[in-house]
Amino acid sequence: MLFGKQRAVADSRSPSNSKPAMKENFLFHNPCYFSVCFFVSDRQVERDVTTSYKSITPTIEKLRKKEMGKENKVTLYGMWASPFVRRVKIALKIKGIPYEYVEEDLRNKSQFLLQYNPVHKKVPVLVHNGNPIAESLIILEYINETWKNGPKILPEDPFERARVRFWADFLDQQFLGSLRLETKSSGEAHENAMKDVFEKLTVFEEGTEGFFPNGTPHFEGENLGFLDIVLCSLFGSPKVGEEALDMKIIDPERHPLVHSWATAMNELPVVKETLPPHDKMVAFIQSLRGNSLD
Repeated sequence: MLFGKQRAVADSRSPSNSKPAMKENFLFHNPCYFSVCFFVSDRQVERDVTTSYKSITPTIEKLRKKEMGKENKVTLYGMWASPFVRRVKIALKIKGIPYEYVEEDLRNKSQFLLQYNPVHKKVPVLVHNGNPIAESLIILEYINETWKNGPKILPEDPFERARVRFWADFLDQQFLGSLRLETKSSGEAHENAMKDVFEKLTVFEEGTEGFFPNGTPHFEGENLGFLDIVLCSLFGSPKVGEEALDMKIIDPERHPLVHSWATAMNELPVVKETLPPHDKMVAFIQSLRGNSLD
C-alpha cells in the first residue's frame, strides 16, 4: 500500500496581501468538487515573514486577551465557496459546536484575518477563546482533540489515524495539484492533465479500499470521520460541475468506490446543509473557468 511522508497541506490559497489580485493568481476552481480553491500560483513566502509576524504579535495578543473572557467562544473566518472552509463547518456541525461565522472578501481581507493569520493570510481560520488556528486539516485535528463530546473525527488507533491523515494529505497535495494543471490548460495539455487526474483518483481508490471491508461505504447517522470530511468537501454535487463545466470527474464505472462514497455522504443532512447555493456556485465556477483561460 502506498504510504509515506507528504508535504504540508495546501489549503485555500489566496494572495499574500490585501490588495486586489491578478485574476490568474487569485482563484482557481476545482472541477472535481465543482467548487473553488484559493491559491497562490507559485507559492511565495516573503523574506521578511518572520519580521512581519513578530511585528504583528502584540496585536494578536491584544485580540486574544479580549476573547479570553468569553469562555468557549468560537469564530470561523471563511469564504462561502471554499471547500476548505466547508470542511471546518462540517466538523463543527458533527460535534455540535456553536460558532460565529465571518465571511471574508479575499480581495479586501479584513484586519482580523490578517492579524489572526499573518503568515499565509488565507481562510479558513478558527478562533477559539482568542487563539487562532489556521489550515483546514490542522483545524479538524484541533476540533477533535479539544471537544471530546460527539463522534470522534480521528481514529483512536495510531496506525489507523496515520492512514487517514496520509490519504487526506494525498488528496490535498497530489490530487488537487493535478487539478490545478487541468484548470489552467487547454488542448493537448488539458487532455494530459485530465489523464493525470484520473490516475491520481485511481491510486486513491485502490489505496482506500481497505476502509470498507463490505465493499460499499455506509454511514450510521452523521458519524463522518476525518477522511470522509475531506472527501465530501472536495466532491460536492456532481450536477453543479456537469452544468458549469460540461464534464464528469467522478464516473461510477471508472471509480465506483469514490462515486458511491461521495454519493452516500452527500445524502447526509449535515453535508447538504453546508453545500453552497446551486445557481450561485454554477455562475461562480463558470466565471473562474473563463478567467483562468484568459
